[in-house]
Amino acid sequence: MAAAAQLGNLQEEATCSICLEYFKDPVMIDCGHNFCRSCITQSWEGRDGNFPCPQCREISSGKSLRPNRQLGNVAEMLKQLHLPPVKPPEENLCEKHEEKLRLFCAEDQRMICLVCQDSNDHKTHPASPIEEAAQEHKVKLQEWLLVLKKEEVYFLESKLKEEEQYKTMRIKLRTEKNKIESEFEKLQQLLKENEQTLHRRLEEMEKKMTLIENANITKLSNQITSLKALITEIEKKSEAPAWELLKDVRSTLSRCNNVKIQSPEMMKIYKVMVTLDPDTAQPRLLLSEGGRRVRWTDTAQTLTDTPKRFTSFWPCVLGSEGFTSGRHYWEVQLLREGALWHVGVAAESVDRKGEITWSPEAGVWAVERWKGQYSALTSPETPLSPCDKPLKLGVYLDYEGGLLSLYNADSMELLYSFPQAPFTERLFPYFWLSGGAELRLV
Repeated sequence: MAAAAQLGNLQEEATCSICLEYFKDPVMIDCGHNFCRSCITQSWEGRDGNFPCPQCREISSGKSLRPNRQLGNVAEMLKQLHLPPVKPPEENLCEKHEEKLRLFCAEDQRMICLVCQDSNDHKTHPASPIEEAAQEHKVKLQEWLLVLKKEEVYFLESKLKEEEQYKTMRIKLRTEKNKIESEFEKLQQLLKENEQTLHRRLEEMEKKMTLIENANITKLSNQITSLKALITEIEKKSEAPAWELLKDVRSTLSRCNNVKIQSPEMMKIYKVMVTLDPDTAQPRLLLSEGGRRVRWTDTAQTLTDTPKRFTSFWPCVLGSEGFTSGRHYWEVQLLREGALWHVGVAAESVDRKGEITWSPEAGVWAVERWKGQYSALTSPETPLSPCDKPLKLGVYLDYEGGLLSLYNADSMELLYSFPQAPFTERLFPYFWLSGGAELRLV
């Protein structure tokens, strides 16, 4: 077995990585790799000044080809033994060029060979070695795995809570039914008609409640099943070899991005009334009476400066009530988008007088729109591409879960989710408006 392995290694060393045949007139280039003279000459044909190695991509200063007679002799001896050259496994070959897949095209999200990279289809596309790309995608999949597993736990808890609630309600209904029967037995015929009427109403209520219960439990079960299937797929793919992990990875990531981390019905259970705190508003922001509406103005107001007020150039305002626990959901209607807006949450300690850094590290978790582009305020910013232009945003905060998610409240498309955020202090609804922007809390 050891001798066979050594022979296989020898065959591989004597094989050209371009034509996948034993070397013919082998030559060595500046980086130390060897190729058939005709193969490397053809690979560099038409280039002027930059001569990349087809194997490691190191640039050679010139066409300096040094004959490697010893390697040529080894190849000739292997040919005389009638041993075929070692070729890469069939699943690692390019379907178009039958070359070994060595690179991953970030633009097209697929594995390519060295010939593909030099073709017009991929020449301008960024590419990286397969192992490096696999590691990057493995990290992304692991991040999704954490979010999805947390969501699975949430749905399981929600299902149990729903079942317990309906069980309690059913017991109360049955107790009430028995009580009514007992009272009507005492009143006998005089109240018989009323008894029958109330019986019908209770039965109708129970039927309606059962229908709603079945629909909700079924929906939660389907969501749990779907999440389990996606989690299983990601776990298997994360442990797979690089070429198998990257195969159809675009489809897997797309389904991850399309997962609604929180169903609309569940989130709205936690809907809260949010009002704006006038003591925090920067002087260019004009609040409505009641603190449910705010707009940016050209002229700054004369307001008393307090420790709570934003007095820097940045026009920000916070909500009146802060959160230190629990789940909360609120919606923001964008009446006029203006030049720039932020919507999210901010920590109580966020800087209100100096230069603000918009990132979780500085105590701001938010999504922005600027110059028609949407981004999550991470470090660095994460570009977003919503399917539909959001005119109403939904903000969902799970304090203990360390999760802040922002949605298009009309379609419930997830815009961005900040997973495992380090929430350690009171959080307030946070808004930024400039250039004629106006919003309303709904």
